[in-house]
Parts: sequence; C-alpha cells; structure tokens
Amino acid sequence: MGAVLSGFLVIWLIIGAGWVIGRFGVLGSDARVVLSRVAFFVASPCLLFVTISDSSMSQVLGPQFVIAGLGALTTLGVYILLGRLVLLKGRSGSDLMIGGMSGSLVNAANLGFPIAAYVLGDIALAAPIIMFQLAVYTPIYVTALDLLGRDQGGSSRVRPHPRTSTLRSLAQSAVNPMILGALLGLIFSWQDWHFPGPVQESIELVAGASIPLMLLAFGLALVGSHPLDKQADRRRDVLLATGLKLILHPLLAWLLADVLFGLDGPEVLAAVVLAALPSAQNVLIAAVRYQAGEVIARDTVLLTTIAAIPVVVLVAVVLG
Repeated sequence: MGAVLSGFLVIWLIIGAGWVIGRFGVLGSDARVVLSRVAFFVASPCLLFVTISDSSMSQVLGPQFVIAGLGALTTLGVYILLGRLVLLKGRSGSDLMIGGMSGSLVNAANLGFPIAAYVLGDIALAAPIIMFQLAVYTPIYVTALDLLGRDQGGSSRVRPHPRTSTLRSLAQSAVNPMILGALLGLIFSWQDWHFPGPVQESIELVAGASIPLMLLAFGLALVGSHPLDKQADRRRDVLLATGLKLILHPLLAWLLADVLFGLDGPEVLAAVVLAALPSAQNVLIAAVRYQAGEVIARDTVLLTTIAAIPVVVLVAVVLG
C-alpha cells in the first residue's frame, strides 16, 4: 500500500506543478498544446517502442488487450441502451454515441503510462489498452458517427460517405505516431532486433521525457475547469457517463480479468486500474468534429478527470 501511495504522490506532484505553471501563465497560453503535441508526436511513440520491444507479443496482444476491448464496448452498449430506453429518451443517436464514448474511452495516453509506471510498476501494462483504442476503437466510433450523421440528415461536407470515412480512419490509424511506435516495437520484439547502441540510447532518452510531459500537460488542462456550469438539461447524460466510466467500466474489467480469464492478482489490478482512468479528451475532439454532444463530452472529461484519481487509489488499495 505504501508503494501505491508513493507512486500516486509522484504523479500528483507533477500534475500539481503543471497546474501551477498554467495558473500563473509561466509558459504562455499555448503551453498545454505544445507539451501535449511533443508528448504525442515525439516522446510517447519512443516510449511505446522501447516498452513494447522489450516485452513479449503475448503481453501486448494477450488477455489485457481483450479485456480492454470487451470492457469498453460493453460499457458503450450499456450507455446507449439505458439512454435510449430509460434515462435519456429523445436524444439523437450521435449524442448517445458521444455519451457512450465518454463512459468507455479512457485517457490512456496522458495517464495510462504514468499510472502503469508508478502505481502498477510496469509501463508495458498500458500498451494493450492504447493499442486497442487507437487501432480498433477509433475506426469503430468514427464510422458509427458518420453513419449516424447521415441518418440524421447531416451535411455531407461535415460527414463524408461512411466507406470513405472508414478507409480514411484506417489510414489515419496506420500513420498515427503512437501506432507506428507500437507496431515497430512489436516487430523488434518478434524478431528480437535492437538498434545500434547510440541510436537506442537516443530513443530511450527521448522516451524518458514522455511521462513528465504528459503529466505537466494534464495539470495545465485542469486550470479553469468548471464542469456542469451550463446546459442543465444535459446533466443526466454527464452523470450517467461519469458513473459508467468510474464504476461500471472498472467492474467489468474486474469480472473479465478475474472470472473469465482467471488472471493473477497484479494483472487483475492492472486491468481494473486502467479501466478506471478518466475519459479521454479524444471524445471531445470527436464531439466537436461531428457537432454532437459537446457539453456531454466536455463535462464528463472534466468530472472523471477530477474524480478518477481517488477512484484509482481506492482500487489500488483494495486490490493491491
């Protein structure tokens, strides 16, 4: 338990430093965007490569990958069913899809690696969920939102043909720097390859910047957050998505890891902790892109960002 709390203390201190930097404008108004882009396009792909190339393929594409997929897609389905049949009647299909994504798409990029490193003790544990979300979930939700947009009479300029969108989404996933880093790592792991010493050391040095950059950017993003401050008619959507994200999604991960796959204690802990991470900011990007559920996505991201770390601490203490 002491090691868990110590790991969280490291994370909180760096997030807090990011918040202070943002609160006093030390790095300017574009700091969060710049740090996030450096982490996403440069440091995190290097970290994924180093992590996966040192891991076995079965560790990356094994049970944790399946648990991440089943947990996320089941949570998405539960939100849509509850919303359509009971709690959120009258919502559009696109709004329900955005709400379901808010409850099931985790912030693995910004918090997955730090939590895996400092709380779970193994960075590689974050790789399966990142691979699932980038390579599988992203094409699924992009295609679904395109289809829903057409069914609701959306503009073809904003929502292109579903087949075109699917191919574009697959192409974008293929050239995503995180996917490229992960795929290259899988190839090196499979073939037991290694770069020459100076090249490998350079990659590892850049990879080491990933976690501090992500945590600082996360702290910057918390400055000025005010969830549920407008559009009260969407509060039920937000609270439903938040509840599913912080309660149902981790519970499903526990059932899948412990009951279905029979994993050992540390692997069960890893599955549940990663499922309890807050909603990904990609949901808000998708909501803006498809002009649906923007308030739902924004407020769910903010609420889960605030509440997820105490939930993860509780899970780590109970299962750790």
